[in-house]
Amino acid sequence: MAEVLELRQYTLHPGRRDELIELFDREFVETQEAVGAQVLGQFRDLDDVDRFVWLRGFADMPTRGRALPAFYGGPAWREHRDKANVTMIDSDDVLLLRPVTDLGLAGRGGPTTLVTITIYHLPPGGEDAFLDFFKAEVEPLLTLAGATPLSVLRTLRAENNFPALPFREDANVVAWIASFSGRDELREHVRQLGRDGRWSHEVLPMLTKQLARPPEQLQLSPTDRSLLR
Repeated sequence: MAEVLELRQYTLHPGRRDELIELFDREFVETQEAVGAQVLGQFRDLDDVDRFVWLRGFADMPTRGRALPAFYGGPAWREHRDKANVTMIDSDDVLLLRPVTDLGLAGRGGPTTLVTITIYHLPPGGEDAFLDFFKAEVEPLLTLAGATPLSVLRTLRAENNFPALPFREDANVVAWIASFSGRDELREHVRQLGRDGRWSHEVLPMLTKQLARPPEQLQLSPTDRSLLR
């Protein structure tokens, strides 16, 4: 099981996303897994045609420290890095996370779904209380309204043992991953929450008060080879 996770969001040059995805899924899945990294999810951002989002895991930080130089110093990256890098404007939007609950992974090539990652930004020291509240009050109502929960993640505090790839060390977040059969089901989920008086008048105001800023929600379409879907 991956105890260290990177949620990576890449801003790409216009029109280059499918080019990167084809290259990534063909050349960078097994070659990363061979050195100890786990490619857990690859996605098209449905709200930004020039954004690629993916999730990479490691058993622990020492494994990360070995796997990343092995991959980025290895033959697959050396051969294909120029083709990958030319598609990218920015690749530094990275959160280092650890799982609170297990990831709900499917087999590669399963049915296409819509995956949402909702990122809750918290003030320093607010994580434990927020997680208790989220598990007891928030997630049950989200699930009742039609979401299929896949995982809860939280910020991992650790020194970057591969400085060539930075991550956001100032971040303090809890991320909730869920899936839906498509955008129509997600819209119905939102409608059901809006009709739920307890959500609107009790839970949502309590949730909002605990946040440092409004949450972000990524609406993502898994690539053909994504395990998370």
